[in-house]
Amino acid sequence: MDHAEREKRLPAEQLSDRGMKAIMPPPDAVRTVVVTNPQGLHARPADLLAKLAQQYVARIEIIRGSERNDAKSIFSVLTLGAEEGTELQFEAFGPDAVAALDAIAELFAGNFGEE
Repeated sequence: MDHAEREKRLPAEQLSDRGMKAIMPPPDAVRTVVVTNPQGLHARPADLLAKLAQQYVARIEIIRGSERNDAKSIFSVLTLGAEEGTELQFEAFGPDAVAALDAIAELFAGNFGEE
């Protein structure tokens, strides 16, 4: 088997590591939210967001600019450095994607229970 044939057999994640673009299916749901908390998406709201996302089967990603992070990981959420006024896009893939992003949008709309 030559090098080109081996590349064809690699999983999508390994292809992207080699500079090749993996083909991703379109998300099942997309939402855009704006961080309204004056302290931004700090530890408490990041924890609430990650815990809420973990309640769903869907893969949930947060996109800020060209950065794409796992919404189920508090570390990934915190690394966004999302300050007040930051626009974030959420994409979800899976059977409960719409319900997951509806709940996340509600969390943002309610300012994470903070005043």
